[in-house]
Amino acid sequence: MKLILKKVHIYLYVVSVALFYFLFWPFFYYFSRNPASYRNVNSFRRIWALISSAMVGFFYSFEFEEPIDWRKTYIVCPNHTSNLDIAAMCVLVNGNCSFMGKEELKDGLVTGLFFRSVDIPVNRESKMSSYRAFKKASEKLQQGITLIIFPEGKISDDYPPTLHEFKNGPFKLAIDHNIPILPVSSSNTWKMLWDDGTKYGTKPGICKFHIHKPIETAHLKDEDADRLKDEVYNIIYKSLKKV
Repeated sequence: MKLILKKVHIYLYVVSVALFYFLFWPFFYYFSRNPASYRNVNSFRRIWALISSAMVGFFYSFEFEEPIDWRKTYIVCPNHTSNLDIAAMCVLVNGNCSFMGKEELKDGLVTGLFFRSVDIPVNRESKMSSYRAFKKASEKLQQGITLIIFPEGKISDDYPPTLHEFKNGPFKLAIDHNIPILPVSSSNTWKMLWDDGTKYGTKPGICKFHIHKPIETAHLKDEDADRLKDEVYNIIYKSLKKV
């Protein structure tokens, strides 16, 4: 019976996401037509993420190691265990931002509009696609736009999820452009909704995120990328182990 209720809850969440997406769609569409208006897309996306989550009992709690100045540009690097991580990052980043994600998201009913405009799709199996994506990411950083990149590159297939090896991309970008890395640890989101929620269902609750202090990269060189990657991995790993 409990699993049945959790299965029903995931459908309620999907309906909530879809319903509020279509209510906000005129605004998403209008502002996505002009890059100068992408900040407005993010503002509405933030509201959409909050409302569609709250309507079915998902709430986000952020614990900050130190205050974050959102007037600055960051590369936000969260661990990834749930589709709720995406909504949470929309809520967290109070400013103009872009996600970098897999190319299939361009064809998604909800994600397609964003990954054809505000966000950056990448096919990691294609060197040309990766080159274009990182060139676009570089341009956004130069424009002062914060990037949100899940460094694992996917949601873990393990249940409970484990922290997988990080990709090099975000750390090389950070060093190339002297952009601080902002590590984010998601400790319990998978307990509310693991992956897309279809296997184990979902349940309402408070998803907790720890926002670590930014790691400056201005003093680093290209050869420090692996060390930076390991540093961020260890910060998130140790944070998750404390839970």
